[in-house]
Amino acid sequence: MSEDIFSRLNKSKFRSSFRLKGKELEYFKFKGIDEILNHARDFINSRLAPADIPNDGKQTPFRNHPVFVAQHATATCCRGCLQKWHGIEKGKELTDEEVDYLIRALDVPRSSI
Repeated sequence: MSEDIFSRLNKSKFRSSFRLKGKELEYFKFKGIDEILNHARDFINSRLAPADIPNDGKQTPFRNHPVFVAQHATATCCRGCLQKWHGIEKGKELTDEEVDYLIRALDVPRSSI
């Protein structure tokens, strides 16, 4: 995973505006990072991993779960963003390695919570 991707994300006014606060932050503190990353894996496998996603670009809410906030901050929210920011092409099922990469990407910005 390139440091450059996070440098570019930090320069994006839209991406850098996402921070955990309120109920998402409280939920994160209550559940802990391991449980949150388990949720992330479930969300990614169901919402991003399939080759064809009928509601691509609209499948990730902007709030109500720490993973959703982190996905928007890291551009791991839809297949369009995965292609644009991470070079993961649309139209094919994600590999286990790609899913693992996305989990690691979600865990990197933890220091900015």
